[in-house]
Amino acid sequence: MMAQILRSHLRSASVIPNRMKMGPYLGVIRTRMMSTHKSKRNMREYYGLLNLDEGCSADDVRESFRKLAKQYHPDGGSSTADSATFIRIEEAYRKVLSHVIEQTNARQSKVEDTEEEEEKFKYKTPQHRHYLSFEGIGFGTPSQREKQYRQFRADRATEQVMEYQKQKLQSQYFTDSVTVKDVRHSKERKITQAIERLVEDLIQESMAKGDFDNLSGKGKPLKKFSGCSYIDPMTHNLNRILIDNGYQPEWILMQKEIKDTIDQLREAILVSRKKLGTPMTSAEQKQWNQVCEQFQENIKKLNKRINDFNLIVPLLTRQKVHFDAQKEIARTQEIYMTLIKTKEVTDKNPCNIDPGEGEKTPGVKTSFFNWMNVWKFIKI
Repeated sequence: MMAQILRSHLRSASVIPNRMKMGPYLGVIRTRMMSTHKSKRNMREYYGLLNLDEGCSADDVRESFRKLAKQYHPDGGSSTADSATFIRIEEAYRKVLSHVIEQTNARQSKVEDTEEEEEKFKYKTPQHRHYLSFEGIGFGTPSQREKQYRQFRADRATEQVMEYQKQKLQSQYFTDSVTVKDVRHSKERKITQAIERLVEDLIQESMAKGDFDNLSGKGKPLKKFSGCSYIDPMTHNLNRILIDNGYQPEWILMQKEIKDTIDQLREAILVSRKKLGTPMTSAEQKQWNQVCEQFQENIKKLNKRINDFNLIVPLLTRQKVHFDAQKEIARTQEIYMTLIKTKEVTDKNPCNIDPGEGEKTPGVKTSFFNWMNVWKFIKI
């Protein structure tokens, strides 16, 4: 019993100091609540003094203050001028304007915070997601993969149309033929290329009809091809068929085109130089400069063609280097000067043959060696 009485006294003693400690804080809270209520009431009075409603904009506050200032400003000269009223209006203007600006800033910050939170929780597509589109077809950039996917869809549509037409013809003409079984077997093997399936089906149909029974050489061994025994016979036969029908790879045709073009350009500039005199006059020099400019433009085009050739040539050793227009022009000048010297020597030393000994004169030998030098320049 005494223990319970002592316990109750101790509890009351511990509660009293806590109440004494909380006393000042309660007074502060009560004062703040009263000041907040009083400020709200004053703000309503300020709005009413300016003839405005809460929620108006800063422009509305300024416009209302201008109108009231014209009415109550002491220096305005109006009949309603009153300095005390104007002071109250000015005070209300400042309070209301600051209040409106604070509310506007608070709304903007709230909107920004909301946008930031939405951005945080917004689902972002992983960077690798674009590789999962286009049914996984193609490679490269998204635009390249899109083109490849379009081509794939076109090929798939063509394949489906051909498959439908083939089935329609088979169901119409070859209902009970062996070809139908072969086609079913080929479908099980999943031949993807439409053209290969079509060719195979046509061969099987022809074999079922007996079109291959009267072929020449039937039942005889195939003619072996000469060469390495490790080469695939199918590849060898395909290459032989292409060669027999005049087929050439693109890089070989382009190589021949480049060689013919440079020979034509060299011959053309040499002919143009021959038409001009030595030494050249001012008019001839101007004409020669024009020929050289045109030659340089043609060499640039030829070098672009060489770039295309180097991209498709299968062997690194077959790639070509660019032609230098200035070196080609200097080479043409050397050939022209050699031709001039050869002509001068030929004119000075005409060909004379000794009928007794049948030997050539020194002039003929010199002319022969000069022509050999000219031919060497032309072959370079």
